[in-house]
Amino acid sequence: MATREPMLPETMTSPETGATLTRGERPFTVAYKGESVSVDLPGYYPAGEGDGLHVGKDMSVVDEALRNLKEKLEGVPAPSSIRRLRAKLRLSQREAGALFKVGENAFDKYERGLVEPSGPTIQLMTLLDRHPDLVDELR
Repeated sequence: MATREPMLPETMTSPETGATLTRGERPFTVAYKGESVSVDLPGYYPAGEGDGLHVGKDMSVVDEALRNLKEKLEGVPAPSSIRRLRAKLRLSQREAGALFKVGENAFDKYERGLVEPSGPTIQLMTLLDRHPDLVDELR
């Protein structure tokens, strides 16, 4: 069951300037190896221009966008792609870790974005995504 982030107040005082910051979103560009994507970055922002303050899971949209760019440009699967593949193969995280010989907690770490899979693990994921029937041979 997913944990819910507590409700954040609508305003807060900037620890640097003392100005009132209001909760909202602003466009932010995430760039990686010559490609970029714009995301709506939540945070506390001053009226008009100025730097925002990001708390809790605010930066997770930037992390996700960066992982998606890495997947597109380098073939490193994003956590959501790894979760999708594991579900497609009908494996628990522990079963996937045992099948891929990467440790029983590896898929939990991959799917939370804490660790990226190694090159050989990525290659095996790619093969099994294209040919899911091969999972029975690996068992």
